[in-house]
Amino acid sequence: MSQPVDSAVSAVRTYVEQHRAAFLDDLAEWLRIPSVSAQPDHAPDVRRSADWLAAKLQETGFATTEVWETPGAPAVFAEWPSDDPEAPTVLVYGHHDVQPAAREDGWDSEPFEPLVRGNRLYARGAADDKGQVFFHTLGVRAHLAVTGRTAPAVHLKLLIEGEEESGSPHFRALVEERANRLAADAVIVSDTGMWSEDTPTVCTGMRGLAECEIRLFGPDQDIHSGSFGGAVPNPATAAARLVAALHDEHARVRVPGFYDGIVELTDQERELFAELPFDEAAWLRTAKSYATQGEAGHTTLERIWARPTAEVNGIGGGYQGPGSKTIVPSSAMVKLSFRLVAGQDPGHIEKAVRAWAAEQVPAGIRQEITFTGSTRPCLTPLDHPALQSVVRAMGRAFDKPVRFTREGGSGPAADLQEVLGVSVLFLGISVPSDGWHAPNEKVELDLLLKGVETTAYLWSDLAEHWRRAP
Repeated sequence: MSQPVDSAVSAVRTYVEQHRAAFLDDLAEWLRIPSVSAQPDHAPDVRRSADWLAAKLQETGFATTEVWETPGAPAVFAEWPSDDPEAPTVLVYGHHDVQPAAREDGWDSEPFEPLVRGNRLYARGAADDKGQVFFHTLGVRAHLAVTGRTAPAVHLKLLIEGEEESGSPHFRALVEERANRLAADAVIVSDTGMWSEDTPTVCTGMRGLAECEIRLFGPDQDIHSGSFGGAVPNPATAAARLVAALHDEHARVRVPGFYDGIVELTDQERELFAELPFDEAAWLRTAKSYATQGEAGHTTLERIWARPTAEVNGIGGGYQGPGSKTIVPSSAMVKLSFRLVAGQDPGHIEKAVRAWAAEQVPAGIRQEITFTGSTRPCLTPLDHPALQSVVRAMGRAFDKPVRFTREGGSGPAADLQEVLGVSVLFLGISVPSDGWHAPNEKVELDLLLKGVETTAYLWSDLAEHWRRAP
C-alpha cells in the first residue's frame, strides 16, 4: 500500500539527508577528473571519467553498465530493468565531458578541485553536467528505499555522452547504431536548468538549427575601383544586398517557405510564458545589449524560445586593414544561422535558403553555399503524460507550482527524439547564476538535492500515470 503523500515526502527527504555527505563526496571525486573532451591531452581523463561513472552506476545497483566506444570519446550506458514487465521504459541523457578550465581564466579556486563555500559547490562540471547526471544515482536509491522495491518502477536506462562539449560529432551515429539497446517510451534530458532558485520550471522544447556559409566571387582578383568600379559587379555589395534582403520591416524572415508547417504558440502557452517573472531590463544587461528587437507581434521570451530566426553570424569581403584601398574585391562571404521550431525540417530550410540566395545574386557573381550540419527542433505537448509526471514530481520536491519554459538553443536531444521516435522531456535544476562554461561554475546544493528528490518521486508517478495514458 502506498504511503500518504506527506509521509512519502518525509521519508524521501530523510533518506536523502542521511546519504547527503557520501553523495557529495562521490560527486567531488568525479569532478576532480578533468574530462575536457575538446582538448586531446585530456582524452585519457575523459576515458577515466567514463570508467569511473560506469563503476559507480554498477555500485548503485544498475544491472548493466557498459562503456561504449565511439571514434572520439566514450559514452556510458546503464540499464536497470523493472520487475514489472509492463512498466514504461525511460532513457536518461546527460554528458560526462566538461568545458576547458584553468585558474588563470579567472577562477577563484582550482577548477578541478571541488570547493564548498556556503551552500554552493564550485568546480568545472558541478552544474554542467556531472552534478545533474549524478543526482539520478541517489534519486533511484531513495526511490527504492522508500517504496520497498528491489528494482525501479520503470525500466530505467542511462546514456551519458562524452563529447557534448565538443559538439557531439559522433552522437547521432552512436544512437543509430545502438537504437535497439536505447529503445524507450520517453527520454529525459538532465542537461538543462530552471528559471531561478525561487521559480522551478520544466523546459518543454528546444529549437533546431541550420547553418550555412555563402561565398560570393566576382573578378578573378581585386581590381582598381577607379578603372572598373561601377562597371562590374562587386561581390561585397552583393553580400550586403543579400543580408539586407533576409528580413522584412517587421523582422520576419523573407526566405520563401521558411515558415511552412511551423507549430504556432497556443494561447495557453503564451499565457504560461507571461506568468514567468521576466525582467526585460535585467535580461538586456545579461545580453550586454541596449534594446530589444525582433519579429513583430511577439514578446521577447516568445522570440527566443518559440519563433524561428535567421541571424547574420559574420559578413566580410575586400580590404580590412588600416587606411583605404580602393578596390573592387574579388570575393565576399556571409555566415548565416537559422534557429528552427517544431514543424520545421532542416532539409526543407536548406533547399529554401539555397533557392532564395540564388535569386539574390546578380549576373556576373558566382555563388558557393555550404551547409555545415543541422539539428531538428523538439517539443513536448503540455498534456503529455510523462511531462505531467515530471511536473508533479518536481512540484512535490520544491513545494511550489512548477512553470514552463523552452530553450532557445539547440542540442543532441533532437537526435534521440528523431532516431528513437519518442518524446523528449527535460529535468534540470541548474540556475542561470551557475555559470556554465564560465569561471567559477557552481551548483546550489539545495537545488542539487531537490533534483535527487524529484527523481525519487518520478519513477513511481511515471509508471502509474503512463498506464492511464490513452
